[in-house]
Amino acid sequence: MADSLSDLEGRRTDVQAQIAQLGDMRSGSITATGGRCGYANCHCHSAGDPGHGPYYRLTRKVEGKTVTETFSSPAGLAKAQREVAEYQRFHELSGQLLEVNEQICGLRPVEEDTLSAQEKKRRKRSAARSRAK
Repeated sequence: MADSLSDLEGRRTDVQAQIAQLGDMRSGSITATGGRCGYANCHCHSAGDPGHGPYYRLTRKVEGKTVTETFSSPAGLAKAQREVAEYQRFHELSGQLLEVNEQICGLRPVEEDTLSAQEKKRRKRSAARSRAK
């Protein structure tokens, strides 16, 4: 059974309230990198050594360019992880908001413009003046 217009408006209000409660957010993805360095005598070149890292990076697009940020502390990484998770929640909620709004638009009745006789006269005069120029 389809939702009523009032049910959908209630859902929209709920989603808007959830969006209003979101905290700091940033787009992008966090990845771990690591590997071996260029020094032959370094421990990372020993058999079975996992190498350096992991180093965590946030990668995102800014004005069409890829920007990468490396975190120098676990606290900075944790902060960025919370912000990216908040952005993902925002993205999910905005999709829900769009979906419920589209349903509302489909159910909302079309309201015809009801012009008074005086407004109709004004429009006719205005149109006649425009044609006369």
